[in-house]
Amino acid sequence: MKNFEKYSRGYFMPPVKSMKWAEKEYITEAPMWCSVDLRDGNQALVIPMSLEEKLEFFQILVKIGFKEIEVGFPAASETEYAFLRTLIEQDLIPDDVTIQVLTQSREHIIKKTFESLQGAKKAVVHLYNSTSVAQREQVFKKSKEEIIDIAVTGAKLLKKYAAETEGNFQFQYSPESFTGTEIEFALDICNSVLDVWQPTADNKVIINLPATVSMSMSHVYASQIEYMSDHLSHRENVILSLHPHNDRGSGVADAELGLLAGGQRIEGTLFGNGERTGNVDIVTLALNLYSHGVNPELNFENLPEIAAIYERLTRMKVDERQPYAGKLVFAAFSGSHQDAIAKGMKWREEKDCEHWTVPYLLIDPKDIGREYEGDIIRINSQSGKGGIGYLLEQQYGLDLPAQMRENFGYTVKNVSDRLHKELMPKEIYDIFVEEYVNIQAPVEFIKYRSTENDDFQTVVSVRIKDEVQEITGAGNGRLDAISNALQTGLNIDYTNLLYKEHALAIGSGSQAVSYVGITAADGTVYWGCGIDVDIMTSSVKALFSAINKMMSSADASN
Repeated sequence: MKNFEKYSRGYFMPPVKSMKWAEKEYITEAPMWCSVDLRDGNQALVIPMSLEEKLEFFQILVKIGFKEIEVGFPAASETEYAFLRTLIEQDLIPDDVTIQVLTQSREHIIKKTFESLQGAKKAVVHLYNSTSVAQREQVFKKSKEEIIDIAVTGAKLLKKYAAETEGNFQFQYSPESFTGTEIEFALDICNSVLDVWQPTADNKVIINLPATVSMSMSHVYASQIEYMSDHLSHRENVILSLHPHNDRGSGVADAELGLLAGGQRIEGTLFGNGERTGNVDIVTLALNLYSHGVNPELNFENLPEIAAIYERLTRMKVDERQPYAGKLVFAAFSGSHQDAIAKGMKWREEKDCEHWTVPYLLIDPKDIGREYEGDIIRINSQSGKGGIGYLLEQQYGLDLPAQMRENFGYTVKNVSDRLHKELMPKEIYDIFVEEYVNIQAPVEFIKYRSTENDDFQTVVSVRIKDEVQEITGAGNGRLDAISNALQTGLNIDYTNLLYKEHALAIGSGSQAVSYVGITAADGTVYWGCGIDVDIMTSSVKALFSAINKMMSSADASN
């Protein structure tokens, strides 16, 4: 990597210290949002959207809640011209939504742009020209004065054609490649445009400062934005807009710090689609605000559906680790993470918490249309007892004792490791049933009868190798009496009878479930589970399951 020496920092710091943004803790309100999916996003697609696809995408943006939507560069493409005319002529633009169109500072383009807007209720006309050192020197070969003249000429033409065209028009100017422009020059050209437009409280102007190419760390961009915000003419009548790209992977950070620095409006795309590494991701930005208790003014309550539509229309993919929208962003495979999440969810239920504080989960997945089951706890060979137990409890109503959770956890992890795959909830449940529930070999439970005197005399009927036997015993309770009978009659020995029971409410009517653990002579704990409509019978079946596991293990050893 010796070629690093050929790179220099091509950005410019403000001429004075601009760091007030650093004193702010968080963003207190949502910015104005402008989706540029149908322009910046669409031109970055391998296969651009068809007219029908763009119309559907527009309707999705409206449904999400965007009030400003850039719909294209109508003078540069017949497809985009036709799309804009379709929106207007078919009255598809809601009264509270403003469309935005893009134009260069060339008269024939500006003229056609206004022709395309005939009949629009309200539109932003977005004028831009490149201002960076690299663009001036290498592409346009023009001086600063000549670049300013391009912008001013365009601003005058917008004013002229707007006056001649019926409609309600708002003006926007972008010094394209702002991040590679000397800050004093960027200020000069923006103020020159503002002097032409003379914005008022009733007709504000948008000044958009794009990180056309992200060139600096985010704090530099924020300082640039703050300086511009502090020194723009007619500031009270200017809406300061940001248009960050993601070349350095810092588009979201640039936008957030830029908002702290005086930005009032964001142009971006769903999931960050755009040229090169993309535009700023509005979904992430909006839900970051949401995670701080700020209403983002956009509706992502059904984010999986939005992502699916986006993938279908753009033929792009939402990465599995994409913030908020990715299929795995809430998933925990790690045993310690699963345990913490499971305990946090239980804490929340018990304490009726006002605020969301569940470990490892920044927001409640259900708020954006995700499900706890299958989205949060995912089981593989790295998983732990907490997550596996939580999954069984949430989906199947099985609240295993803590010691049994650990025992079953190792069983599941071994299966996942052997199969080298993630296990689905139904697979885990099936493993549990096969390994623990109502096991009937080598000793099959048939029935029992007992008398409730001082020592609970009990007779247990069992079947061993097709032969039915009756075994008697006594104890200080029915289960204890049955346990004593089996130890004597089957010539087995165990200690430390562990027991837990509860109603099985999920999908099982009035059934009861019991768990029994016994400790063999070598210290190994064997667990069994019984399920039955009768709570006592479920307990007996759980005891038989544990004994059968112990006896099978002994036979296998021999």
